[in-house]
Amino acid sequence: MPFLPAHRVANFGTSIFTEITQLAARHKAIDLSSGFPDTDGPTEAKAAVWEAMEAGKNQYALSHGVRELRQAVAEHARRFYEQTVDPESEVTVTNGAAEALHSITDGLINPGDEVIILEPYYEVYAPNVIMAGGAPRFVPLRPPNWSFDPDELAAAFNNRTRAILINTPHNPTGKVFSRAELETIAALCQKWNVIAISDEVYEHLIYDGQKHEWLAQLPGMAERAITVSSMSKTFSFTGWRIGWVLAPPDLTNAVRLAHQFVLDCSATPMQFGAARALALGDGYFAGLAADYQRKRDFLAHALRQAGLEVLPTGGGFFIMAGIEPLGFNDDFEFCKHLAANVGVAAIPPSAFYSERNKALGKRYARFAFCKTTALLEKAAEALQRLRPR
Repeated sequence: MPFLPAHRVANFGTSIFTEITQLAARHKAIDLSSGFPDTDGPTEAKAAVWEAMEAGKNQYALSHGVRELRQAVAEHARRFYEQTVDPESEVTVTNGAAEALHSITDGLINPGDEVIILEPYYEVYAPNVIMAGGAPRFVPLRPPNWSFDPDELAAAFNNRTRAILINTPHNPTGKVFSRAELETIAALCQKWNVIAISDEVYEHLIYDGQKHEWLAQLPGMAERAITVSSMSKTFSFTGWRIGWVLAPPDLTNAVRLAHQFVLDCSATPMQFGAARALALGDGYFAGLAADYQRKRDFLAHALRQAGLEVLPTGGGFFIMAGIEPLGFNDDFEFCKHLAANVGVAAIPPSAFYSERNKALGKRYARFAFCKTTALLEKAAEALQRLRPR
């Protein structure tokens, strides 16, 4: 008799990224599904890793991170958001943002607690809540601007609500939440004494002159906001698995209690590389955003030329495109057709919705533009083979 998975994970399916990666490989499709850059990050950071290794910094570090990186994270908060952060009691280095979110939910969510998740959502959010014994409560963002209904959001809060999990800039939609929208969330968090978990890994990838608002900056939020970021998106080092959590001391303590038993520490040499990267000049961050904005515009034009409806993308790596103009109304069917017959891979965004709201994602596909110009040009050429059904 086979051994069965634990009840808490038994209903988890295979990651959509695994499914689409296999689909792309089977058809040798150009991969615009995955949200990782196909170029290396800054040489200064790589040099710092080598220097650390040569200096013998190859053993275990403190589970919450080397002091140099925690100080760099605190300085980053001061530099970009004018916030004072204590690197000793308010910064925790993690094994990427994914482990950060896992340790946050494990450290703060009790069985029966509800966690509000704005959907569509990055696929680890709901499983993390469930594995911690909590119950996800979903509130949809609605196209074309991917805004929430304030009344619908307010109705989701109750005495069982422990936290709300948001992502700005948002994956998969590219939504950049406005200050007014964040103030609505902040007011509800304060009314119901709720923790706000803000995944801000795309914080430096903002386009069209928009501004990234740091949720923790809003009045009344410093004592209840947890901010997550990482090396993966801003510095193109997805394989380094270096992330961090900023939170007030009481919330940091809860996160560290869980984090210390998830892993001994993040890779020590990579932490020194991350510290060097965070200290790069303003030109690096501005140039990165400008480069990705050009790539966004190029791919958006190609998608329009192919007959798709392109929705606004204010930040991040992705474009959401409507598939109905081509006669499709099912995102999985479209993505299979796209890979097999056009040679381009994209993600079906209904995978990022709860069962109740999957229909909201069925009319779209998610395309990544965090690729080389040469690859995007090949994809643009292939996309012209799309034809209405």
